[in-house]
Amino acid sequence: MIDAAERHSMEQTVRRAIEDAIASDTNADVDAVLTKVGWLELLRDEPDDAIGVVFTALGATNATASALDDLIATTLARQPRASLAVVLPRFSAWDPPGAEGLATARVASAHELLVVGGTASEPWVATLPSRSAEMTAVHGVDREAGLRTVRVRVGASDAARLDSAAWSSAIARAQRAIAHQIAGASRVMLDLARRHSLERTQFGRPIARLQAVRHRLADALVAVESLDAALVAAREQPHADTAALAKAIAGRTAHTVARHCQQVLAGIGFTSEHPFHRFLKRTLALEGLFGSADEIVRHVGRRLLAERCAPTLIEL
Repeated sequence: MIDAAERHSMEQTVRRAIEDAIASDTNADVDAVLTKVGWLELLRDEPDDAIGVVFTALGATNATASALDDLIATTLARQPRASLAVVLPRFSAWDPPGAEGLATARVASAHELLVVGGTASEPWVATLPSRSAEMTAVHGVDREAGLRTVRVRVGASDAARLDSAAWSSAIARAQRAIAHQIAGASRVMLDLARRHSLERTQFGRPIARLQAVRHRLADALVAVESLDAALVAAREQPHADTAALAKAIAGRTAHTVARHCQQVLAGIGFTSEHPFHRFLKRTLALEGLFGSADEIVRHVGRRLLAERCAPTLIEL
């Protein structure tokens, strides 16, 4: 396990590598950049650190990559590779997707699909040729995310039994990864609003001196710091509940930060020339992957009512 200072340095290195690639070519292959900086090696040797470093950098750069495929494949004891795409759960869900789910942009060029179906307690896994799948681009709030809906036919002979613990671990890691990506994007949205408040003047002074603006920026900062605290807890005390908590907080944080920062940015935040809208759209798309905040909270609430017992999520 690497220390906090080294992890921060690695995150900055990955972020600069992605930013430099995008600056020279807006259609840069971010997956190739991640391969060059040693993403797969870090994922193999230090998966927890890899999740925090790479997905935070992806969120901060608003880059489109398919690192999520590598993460899930590795957790399910499969060799991650550019030719293997993973079928993800449908929006707002985290159950095994089976014959119908989502996929990252990798699915357009992959030769094989990794499919998990069944139930969370009795999952199965299959590897199928991608040519047998029906794919449709998702034209939602963030088209640049490259997401696609996928439909496949899985025969009984194609499926093999999968350890339920492996699927549970894959979900937890994916939820943490998405939460880190949202955290990275949220910090950039906050920084964009902060800088605007220092540069924009009214009545001869920066709007950053207005109490209403300060309150909005402070509320956004509290939301981001709370998410960071939840991610630290999910990393130090890893299990399904802390990962789900981090993902739920990430969804709420994205909405809180977006609302307050949009108010500070005012009209310029709505323009296509300003970068704010790209981060806003990406966080809204990410919020629906591997369980939305509302769905996770409802699920936990039903479980608590059924069990009549509140678990200790974090040892303070």
